[in-house]
Amino acid sequence: MPTDADPAFPPLVLTFAASDPSSGAGIQADLLTLSSMGCHPLSVITALTVQDTIGVEAMRAVDAEWVADQARALLEDMPVDAFKIGVLGSVENIGVIAEILSDYPDVPLVLDPVLASGRGDELATDEMASALRELLLPHTTIVTPNSIEARRLADLDDDDASIADCAGRLVEAGCEYVLVTGTHEPTREVVNTLYGQGGVVRADTWPRLPGSYHGSGCTLASAIAAMLANGLELPEAVREAQDYTWHALERGYRPGMGQLLPDRLFWAREEKAAAPGDERVDALADAAIERRRDAPGTH
Repeated sequence: MPTDADPAFPPLVLTFAASDPSSGAGIQADLLTLSSMGCHPLSVITALTVQDTIGVEAMRAVDAEWVADQARALLEDMPVDAFKIGVLGSVENIGVIAEILSDYPDVPLVLDPVLASGRGDELATDEMASALRELLLPHTTIVTPNSIEARRLADLDDDDASIADCAGRLVEAGCEYVLVTGTHEPTREVVNTLYGQGGVVRADTWPRLPGSYHGSGCTLASAIAAMLANGLELPEAVREAQDYTWHALERGYRPGMGQLLPDRLFWAREEKAAAPGDERVDALADAAIERRRDAPGTH
């Protein structure tokens, strides 16, 4: 394990997710986002997919024992500042990851409940959605569903249940916060609402961008994990992550025949020396290093 004498290093975020060969979503999207926001990403691959920017053609879950071995090897070697979870591939994988997370109750966890692809390809069975609700939500700091995912994950019998009702059900299931994104709602602008035990914590409104994006949810969840790892309080981490994600989507590009991809390195392509957000991310990374230096024995 690193000691106080070791050189300072950036915050470490461990992501559990499926591989996406297009790098639009999945673990590749997580790695790009976390790196862009000043973190060192660690990765556990939970499933392999055949997909492109159009959709997911096939998925094969990694054996649960391999998932556990990947995670344990990393966690026994390095300190982790935050966890992020995406597509998990099987009920068995959900079970072993929940068991691992139970050993790290003080490390923030961001859960992106990816139940289907942007095209609508099914990525989680009802049994898996139930396992997410029962096994992972109790370990979750914040879950980031869109409105469709929130309704399915909440599993409310009332067909007229509101988004607030769904969020309340998820908080009751054990997670601390629920960020419901409004991209799938028929509103002129996108409204993302953060709920906690007391109800609405904050609501942020963003101009609705044209087009359809592959990996927007992965980007947002990973950005929140990065901000938490950098030491921000959760409501502010949510705000900063939304700002980063919106700018990445605004500068999205379409390299294939399907959806647009977020430009997670948009700040590196700005003509001006100071792109929106890059000075803030640098400052956060510097602050995280100072916190490590001032906390003997942290690692």
